[in-house]
Amino acid sequence: MWRKRLKQYLPRSLLGRAALILFVPIVALQLIVSIHFIQNNLEDVTRQMSDNTGRALREVEFVAGRAPDRISAVKALAPISGALGMEPSFLDDSEVQAEDLLSWWDFSAHIVREALQRDVPGLISLDFTRPKAVVAVLSTRHGPLQIEFSRRLVAVVAPHQLIVTTLFFGLIVAAIGYIYLRNQMRPIKRMAEAAEAFGRGQSVPYSPSGATEVRAAGGAFLAMRARIERHIEQRTLILSGVSHDLRTPLTRLKLGLALLDEEDAAPLRADVEEMERLIDEFLEFSRGTAESAPEEVDVRAFVARIVEDARRSGLPVTLVPTGDDEVMAMIRPVAIRRSIDNLLNNAVRYGTKAELSVVLSDRSIAFRVADDGPGIPADRRAEAMRPFARLDPARNQNKGSGVGLGLAIAADIARVHGGRLQLGDSERLGGLRAEVVIPR
Repeated sequence: MWRKRLKQYLPRSLLGRAALILFVPIVALQLIVSIHFIQNNLEDVTRQMSDNTGRALREVEFVAGRAPDRISAVKALAPISGALGMEPSFLDDSEVQAEDLLSWWDFSAHIVREALQRDVPGLISLDFTRPKAVVAVLSTRHGPLQIEFSRRLVAVVAPHQLIVTTLFFGLIVAAIGYIYLRNQMRPIKRMAEAAEAFGRGQSVPYSPSGATEVRAAGGAFLAMRARIERHIEQRTLILSGVSHDLRTPLTRLKLGLALLDEEDAAPLRADVEEMERLIDEFLEFSRGTAESAPEEVDVRAFVARIVEDARRSGLPVTLVPTGDDEVMAMIRPVAIRRSIDNLLNNAVRYGTKAELSVVLSDRSIAFRVADDGPGIPADRRAEAMRPFARLDPARNQNKGSGVGLGLAIAADIARVHGGRLQLGDSERLGGLRAEVVIPR
């Protein structure tokens, strides 16, 4: 459970995780060094210096107490205070500040106060607010004695220098490490971008670079891309060649049927037309998206033209309005139109009417085709999108049956755009709902 919660706060990118691996040890080292320095070095040195200053204050207190009056006390303290670097002066009782003055963040001041309060019995108050000086007020038999001395006597000057220096060089090392990591991750990012573009049907220039392992992975990707491209090219050539070669005997059959009586030739002519239609579907499947280049188009105007052309062809297709704003997107218009036309033909073949709509979101565009036919069972939808799959028992065959490439072509075109073909139930018409979803 705690691992799942921790993953929510961890970076997802490889560069972020590598930077985390780099920065965590540096920050941990900074904390360990700082804590060790404060506890085992700075604190001990401050206590030792405070103990020495405490003994000097006790000596000042003793000499001042032996003098008969304030003037004699000041004269007796002159040689001692000069040697110790202290400036003594007597105060009136009204001038005495009973409370210690120090800041909460002044680490060394707290240690000095604790040591002097322990070692100097007559200490009244301490003032650490003056720049580079400490003022101590002692109780003597001649009244309050104020002693001002340099802070150098009780604490290390600029104790943060080591911490700041360590932090500074730590940041430099982290910056150098981050730049190096980013340069190492750049070849991986370029390979990922090339793989993502190839998944959308685009072959962008890419050459392996970086570390040995990254170069090996890049070379394997290029070899895989070349094999897939050869396979697609061979499939296209085979299907195109076979379909093209079949047209010659079909033409001869048409010529032979023209010489027969109309009554005898009618059934044979229907078979020939069915074969020609199947060949056209094979050619359409073999072309794929080879004849379509990416263009920036207005999506709503694009689907409006498709519906208008379908109506001129006599198809019962209606457009479901989704707004009047212009929505521009980079798509392959010829390929997308081919997929939508296939979905519309399937819809009106197995139903009585169809609807075309566009569903927009921040990340995707969905071209939705719905019909009032019998639909496809949920457990057979994945099978229906395979090439040459024909689910005739589940569909209405009164208007003819295809070769099983309509949904396969639409799914292939969606994959080329980095999207997918989704099949579901139409809530409005009660039949099948097919969506070509592509990223924006």
